[in-house]
Amino acid sequence: MFALIHLTRLPLPAIRFNEVSCGRSTTFFPAAGFILGLILAALVWTTGWFVPRQVQASLLVAGMVVLTGGIHLDGFMDSIDGLFSGRPRERKLEIMRDSRVGAFGVTGVVCLLLLKYSLFLGIPDQVLWKVLLVVPAISRWGMCYAVIAFPYVRQEGLGRIYKLHSGMKQLIWATVIAALIAGFTLGVYGVWLLALGGVITYLAGHRITKELGGLTGDIYGLINELLEVILLFAVYPFLEMQKFL
Repeated sequence: MFALIHLTRLPLPAIRFNEVSCGRSTTFFPAAGFILGLILAALVWTTGWFVPRQVQASLLVAGMVVLTGGIHLDGFMDSIDGLFSGRPRERKLEIMRDSRVGAFGVTGVVCLLLLKYSLFLGIPDQVLWKVLLVVPAISRWGMCYAVIAFPYVRQEGLGRIYKLHSGMKQLIWATVIAALIAGFTLGVYGVWLLALGGVITYLAGHRITKELGGLTGDIYGLINELLEVILLFAVYPFLEMQKFL
């Protein structure tokens, strides 16, 4: 429940906060992504009967923002502002903490949303609904992996709670959940997407940790958004392979 509460803006019943349960909810990050994917897939099925593909792609981009409350996009923009500022480590962390969005963040999020729109537009409906089930699950799994594999640089924040109470057990179960979702939906290619997500998360986490000394909650959002776009790109070779099958 904590995974859905913190990763989505779905109308859920209020529950009493428990730090340990919240921290261990990283196990269910992929399941939360899968539920978001189900809603988006239903949106594709519903709107596919009466709207053009361009409108459908726009609705998907907007739907992803609405369903999450833009929480990952906010982290993405803050991270871009800090990482591309060219300032020393401490100043970068201060910039990322600032609630105001700078030029780098705005430019980055515009490019990100345009890429998502274009990538959604080019995927046929018969494949798109499967992709929508898999990609959000893997991108949320990537956040779980980042939480557990890399140090947390701040002394406060929700990300620190995840870091304190999540470990290898949570990562193993999250990986099992993500692998089942990817494997049952896209077969071997889904498992390959999961492996790609792991590589991208490791490379991004390693590079940012060298720069900042660790990750932050904003960086988790950045990783989620990067994974979504890269995994959507990775669907296109799969589409080309299908032409020859």
